[in-house]
Amino acid sequence: MVSFSYTAADEEKSRGVRRMKSLATALLLAVAVIYALATWAENAGWGPWTGYVAAAAEAGMVGALADWFAVTALFRRPLGLPIPHTAIIPTKKDQLGASLGQFVGENFLSADVVRGRLAALGIGKRLGTWLADPAHADRVTAEASTALRGALTVLRDSDVQAVVGEAITRRAEAVEIAPGLGMTLEKIVSDGAHHRAVDLVCTRAHDWLVTHGDSVMDAVQGGAPGWTPRFVDKRIGERVYKELLRFVTEMRDMPGHPARGAIDRFLTDFAEDLQADTDTRARVERLKSDLLARPEVQDIIASAWSSVRNLIIAAAEDDRSQLRLRARASLISLGNRLSTDTRLQKKVEGWAEDAAAYVVTTYRHEITSLITDTVAGWDATQTSKKIEANIGRDLQFIRINGTVVGALAGLLIYTVSHAAGG
Repeated sequence: MVSFSYTAADEEKSRGVRRMKSLATALLLAVAVIYALATWAENAGWGPWTGYVAAAAEAGMVGALADWFAVTALFRRPLGLPIPHTAIIPTKKDQLGASLGQFVGENFLSADVVRGRLAALGIGKRLGTWLADPAHADRVTAEASTALRGALTVLRDSDVQAVVGEAITRRAEAVEIAPGLGMTLEKIVSDGAHHRAVDLVCTRAHDWLVTHGDSVMDAVQGGAPGWTPRFVDKRIGERVYKELLRFVTEMRDMPGHPARGAIDRFLTDFAEDLQADTDTRARVERLKSDLLARPEVQDIIASAWSSVRNLIIAAAEDDRSQLRLRARASLISLGNRLSTDTRLQKKVEGWAEDAAAYVVTTYRHEITSLITDTVAGWDATQTSKKIEANIGRDLQFIRINGTVVGALAGLLIYTVSHAAGG
């Protein structure tokens, strides 16, 4: 059972209820004293008026007692007696909660009611006007950034890395890359975009040969037969080095060099084989699978998540980052469109109505069960005390009104009876 904690406001309301109870009880005692005195005066022969006073006081007592019983029976058993249908709130708490839940479900959680209410609100235009305000857009952007940082912080890197790695690997395995590579390479060759790469290779090769000429000549001499004289090996090494340097230099400086044309033809043929040759495509796929299976590649794929996450967190924390600036600008733009575009307003309102209608029709029982289960979990005595503190003062006015109305009704009945009787 759940007990209520009473606040200072509840205590003040309880004191007000006690004051009203004292006033209603004092009024009951007053009419009782008046009835006793009026009856004594009537028997003493003080005059006919005493009968009218006695009748009014008697009816006032009846009305006061009846309303006292009715008000008291809501919260407890009058005088502690086990009278049926009393202490209604403590004993019928769960049924009242179920009835309240059913009432809310039938009258508030219906698709027609929700749609009608949302249509009357004009959500689309209101939302657009609100978002068009830069201050509001900043607020939404800041809240979204906070939520994004929180979500990324909660996620475990190992879990996400495993999912990302598996997804990338599965996608790469499922898609044949050779035709795409062939088409890309064909486009590069036809546009001449590879020439800069060839220029770079030739330049680097020339610079390397200039710097490592001795290493090249030593490698040539080291591969010569053992029976040849060393001076012959040296001359051959120098000759090979010079020819190689001349070839690379000419290839670097002559755009129309035959070797460059050979490279173009090789790349063109290779691009065609990647697209049409079955054996070449199969080899590329095997190479792809071998590369994907290597631990180094898997580590790179898995670590991609950490890099992306860090980039997103950094951008979300920086209020001048492109991510936040673009999000803010998009929100303001959306707000301006929503505030003026009637068609877009209707579309957004339709989405909101459909979503709300789906929620209330699909989860109506879960929503109403929140009411019934919460009420069922309340302590009966504490619930009664809490309700009485909040509405008891008004209920005491019923007792006072019952006393006054009863007295007037009794006086009227007594007067009519005497008038009809003579």
